[in-house]
Amino acid sequence: MKLLGFSEEFIPSKVLAVAKNYRAHVAEMGGTVPSEPQFFLKPPSSLLEDGGTMILPTCSGKVEHEVELAVVIGRRCHRLSDEEEAWSAILGYSVIVDVTARDLQAEARREGMPWTVAKGFDTFAPFGPCLTPAEELDPRCLAIWLTVNNQLRQTGSTADMVFSVPRLLIAISHVMTLEPMDVIATGTPEGVGPLEAGDQVEAGIEGIGTLRFLVARE
Repeated sequence: MKLLGFSEEFIPSKVLAVAKNYRAHVAEMGGTVPSEPQFFLKPPSSLLEDGGTMILPTCSGKVEHEVELAVVIGRRCHRLSDEEEAWSAILGYSVIVDVTARDLQAEARREGMPWTVAKGFDTFAPFGPCLTPAEELDPRCLAIWLTVNNQLRQTGSTADMVFSVPRLLIAISHVMTLEPMDVIATGTPEGVGPLEAGDQVEAGIEGIGTLRFLVARE
């Protein structure tokens, strides 16, 4: 895929997303705040370029948006040891929307199955519009928002994260090796809501820019 501020084709080996990393979102979903980071995989095929069209699958009747700060990895990382090392591993930041088929997620939970079926559809990770270099942005206190048809749905600050960016990278790198261009979606603030065919979505983060995409039915 193309990414502004990046000189070549952007192809991550994996996309990871962090669950329950904003207390208000945990509360709105009726969950409990974890004691350790919880994360899951989304396939690279779920990525959608800025200005693209997100496709609602016919097998789901409840698809929802989750705007998140995206961290892009700059070098191979295995078992990062401390925050300083974690900060140095970051290439830059962008905006990502972790789209979720909420009804399929609920069904998977009831059956004790992974969430992949609810998270992994093609176009379920709108991403962009640019890559802001790590040295140009401090991600610890940034405004984050999402609108649908110009109506504000989500608003918050990255300062409200339960686990900080370096804490997430350390935890993930102790489970799997992170490769250059890998993307980590760091969790969403409260206000997640439904997406319908015809919707126009804008998702933004202070210091990065605004990601835009349309929604259509399969």
